[in-house]
Amino acid sequence: MEDWGSAGKFVFTAPLSQGGEASHDVRVDGRGPPILILQELPGIGPETLDLADRLVAAGFRVYLPHLFGKFGQVTTLRNAARLFCVRREINVFLRGRESPIAGWLRALCREIRRREGGERQVGVIGMCLTGGFALTLMAEDAVAGGVAAQPALPLFSRGALPMSADDIAAARRGMARNGPGLAMRHLGDPIAPAALMRALEAAFGDDLVTVAYPGRRHSLLTLDFHEPAYRRVEAYFHERFRPAS
Repeated sequence: MEDWGSAGKFVFTAPLSQGGEASHDVRVDGRGPPILILQELPGIGPETLDLADRLVAAGFRVYLPHLFGKFGQVTTLRNAARLFCVRREINVFLRGRESPIAGWLRALCREIRRREGGERQVGVIGMCLTGGFALTLMAEDAVAGGVAAQPALPLFSRGALPMSADDIAAARRGMARNGPGLAMRHLGDPIAPAALMRALEAAFGDDLVTVAYPGRRHSLLTLDFHEPAYRRVEAYFHERFRPAS
C-alpha cells in the first residue's frame, strides 16, 4: 500500500496563493487521460487507494498529491488536529475566498498537462474539504472537468462559499468551454449540508450538475463507497475525455 504510485512519484513545489510556497509528493499510476484526486480529511488510506485503482482499471492515469497525514492510513482525528498546523495552506473557515493551496493546485494542473505532452487536459476529483477546489480549478485551461464529492467547506458555512465572485466567474467560463462541473452528496449528510449545495447551485447555475443520493453517510467515493456515485464519476470523465468527432 505504501508503494502505491511510488514508481512515478515526484515532488512538486509551487507558490501558494497568498505568498510563500509548498512542496508535496505526488504519486502517479496508470495509463490514459489524467485524473487528479485531491484527498479528504481522513487521509490517503486504503479506500482512497481503492478509488485510484478503480480509475486506473477504467483506463485513466491517476495523479495523487499527498497533502497531509500518513500515507496509506486513515487518521481522521489526528489529521483534523494537523489542519490547524497547516492553515497557511488549507483554511477550513474561509468565506468568500479560497485557501492558499489553490494556487499550488492550479500550478499542479498545469504541470500535469506539461507531463502529459501539453495536449491532454486534466480531470479533478475533490472530496469533502477539497471538494470546492475541483470546481474552481475548472477555470484553468489545463482542466477538462471537475467533480466535487460531498463538498464541506467552509465549515459552519450557512450557505457561504469558499470562493470569490471572481473565482466563480472564471470557473464558469471554463465550464462553458468544456461542459458543466458535477457536485454530489448524500441527502442527509450533515457535513456537506444542503445549504452549501444550494449555494453552489445558485452560484454556478446551469454550469453545475448536482446529484443527491438517499442516505446520511458522507464519503461517496471512499470510506462510505457508493457504487452509483462512483459510476456517475467514471461516466463523467469518460464523456469529458471522449475524442471529438
